This record gives sequence, structure tokens and C-alpha cells, in this order.
Amino acid sequence: MIAKALVAAREDLEYSVSATTRVPREGEVNGIDYHFLSQGEFTKRRDAGEFLEWAEYGGSLYGTLETEVERTIEQQKHLILDIEVQGARQVRGRRSDVVSIFILPPSAETLVRRLGGRDASLDRDALQRRLRRAVEELQAAPEYDYVVVNEDRTQVVSEVAAIIDSESKRSYRDTTLQESLDKLSRDIAQLAEKMTHD
Repeated sequence: MIAKALVAAREDLEYSVSATTRVPREGEVNGIDYHFLSQGEFTKRRDAGEFLEWAEYGGSLYGTLETEVERTIEQQKHLILDIEVQGARQVRGRRSDVVSIFILPPSAETLVRRLGGRDASLDRDALQRRLRRAVEELQAAPEYDYVVVNEDRTQVVSEVAAIIDSESKRSYRDTTLQESLDKLSRDIAQLAEKMTHD
């Protein structure tokens, strides 16, 4: 997974653990892979406004808890969300500091293999539903800030890391920029003043 590879390689990133109502797969750990919630608990928390975004996918509910966002902001890290189109639209609608990246498969064959290969119990009808959904989601790619093709995992991780680095340098994201500029201006003025007296 691209997001987890990025987090493993960088200390300035945090992966958002999504909440879901789906049944845990073998080996998945609550609070690490997902926050596994009952349908009732998820709905209650959604109705209480505890989710930054949420969506239904494959008959289960998924969402990003606001507490995940707040925790990461407090740590002064970048938060990576691995979410589908519906959720991404909600996030972009609620936060202005979002950078959205759409990950494209390199081919239809690769997409079929990736969607079907994750779940050995997936039947043909379920795979077809996922593929129809993928076709719908592809139409949303132009809504995103960036589109990256996931042909080679090392390359796509490198490309996404470069986007993060570039976006981090944007002047409006630097909360200490004005303070740094003011200090530099004062230092230059002092040096200029000193030069006139030498």
C-alpha cells in the first residue's frame, strides 16, 4: 500500500486509520488496520458529527474520525487518508488545506488483478460491482490536484513524496514564514546600518 510505505519512510507523515463497519479480515488488528465499529456505533458517531468524511463502499461504511485529524495536527505532521471519491469530496469541501492525489492503475488488467486479488473470497458478481464502481470513480480524477499512475510501487511512492515536499514549501502553508521574513528584514536593516557607520 502506497500510504503505508510513505509513512514507513518518513517521520513527518501519519496514516489515518479509518473506521469501518465491515468484519475484520484474518490478521487485522482493531485500531491499527481499522477502527472496527458496529453499524449502530458508526451511525451514532456519524450523526454526532465525529467524522471528517464517511462513505458506503461494498455494503460497509467507512470513515475518517475527526480525532485522527486532530491528533496528527497536534503532532505537526501531514495526515495521509486513503479514501474513495465520495469521502475525498467531503474532505475537500470541509478543509482548505487538503492536497488530493488520485492514484490511477496502469491498465485495466492490473486493476482487475488488484481488486480481485485482495480478497480470495470475492465472487464474480462482487468483482464486477467493484469494477463498475472503479469506472465511475475514474471520472472523478480531474477533480483532484494531482493524478499519479501506480505502475511501479517504488516510483509512485517517490512521486507522491515529491508532491508532499513541494506542497509543504508553498508560502501559504508556512505558518512561520512572516516571522522569518520579519527577522531577516531586521537583520538586513541592521547590517545596512552598520555598513553606513563603518
